[in-house]
Amino acid sequence: MKINLRCLTAVIAIMCAISVKAISFDLDSIAAMGRFPRFCVNTYRWGDKFFNGYDSTYVEGTGYKWNVKLRTESWTDYYELHFVNDTEMSMMSRPSTSAGLYLTYMALSLGYDMNVSKYFNGHDEARRRWNFGFNCMLFSANLYFVQNDVGTNISEFRPYGKETLHPDIEYKGINNTNWGFDLSYFFTHRRYSHAAAFNFSRVQRRSGGSFFAGFSFNRIKYDFDFNGLPDDISEALPADIPDNHYVVNTHNYILSGGYGFNWVFARHWLAGISGTVMAGLSDGYYEDTSNKKTTLMAMSRGEISVIWNNNHWFAGAIGNVRLGMIRDQKRTLMSSVINVEVSVGYRFNLW
Repeated sequence: MKINLRCLTAVIAIMCAISVKAISFDLDSIAAMGRFPRFCVNTYRWGDKFFNGYDSTYVEGTGYKWNVKLRTESWTDYYELHFVNDTEMSMMSRPSTSAGLYLTYMALSLGYDMNVSKYFNGHDEARRRWNFGFNCMLFSANLYFVQNDVGTNISEFRPYGKETLHPDIEYKGINNTNWGFDLSYFFTHRRYSHAAAFNFSRVQRRSGGSFFAGFSFNRIKYDFDFNGLPDDISEALPADIPDNHYVVNTHNYILSGGYGFNWVFARHWLAGISGTVMAGLSDGYYEDTSNKKTTLMAMSRGEISVIWNNNHWFAGAIGNVRLGMIRDQKRTLMSSVINVEVSVGYRFNLW
């Protein structure tokens, strides 16, 4: 019985070895399997050339399909309110910091982030933010979501005709959600790679830049509850705020344009910068939810990075900020989300 079991085990092992050897991830080998596999390979090659047909003098692939990356990310949100009586209020949240490990195969990534903010500031932050991006030679697409329903800090307050105060008091009366998507088309796309500077998925060999244009959609739901503020602040606020709540609930349709440039300033090193201006229509409610208005809205976005590539290894620091301004007849609200990411990783192939 032992001999038969050993023989069976040996036969299974040999069959598995032959099967694994017969499976090839080479595209020519797959195309040789038949008409439909050949059609799939030809379609893939056409799509790869159409979406990633860079000028190899300026941009090239990394040469690896897999990478593992350790990333730490920190972000904060900021709000500035200007009232009709020239009173101003500024708020800034404590930074939320996370650290995580990611495994990536081509465009697919799987990872886990751990909130480490509570170990630094003693608060278990519940603010939420996520971002999904897709980049190719022709365009970039970005989907984002930011929510703060746990509070912020009032960092500055300037009553009309008085000096600016720096109270640095905790403010819990906030329930804000901001989400949307950005789509941008690069005009000089063969010589400029946005992904090389901000996603580690390409390598910029020579300096190059490109103008770009696109469309964005933005959904804002803000609720600032001024009840419960200290007397010296609440008494200085305008008396015409309904129920002492400042509410913004809008859909925003935006056209955008900008310029990105990648500077290869030394061997293995790249500095990237990108700036976007946005303007469009804001359709929704301001304070009085029974009166819908359409007004103009302005936004901007800035990105900056320093990237190091050395064959298998890569590392980089990436910062970006998104600014938005909403204005009606009585109030002006400026908001921003500031994000900084530091990553180090290793690229490799399994076959």
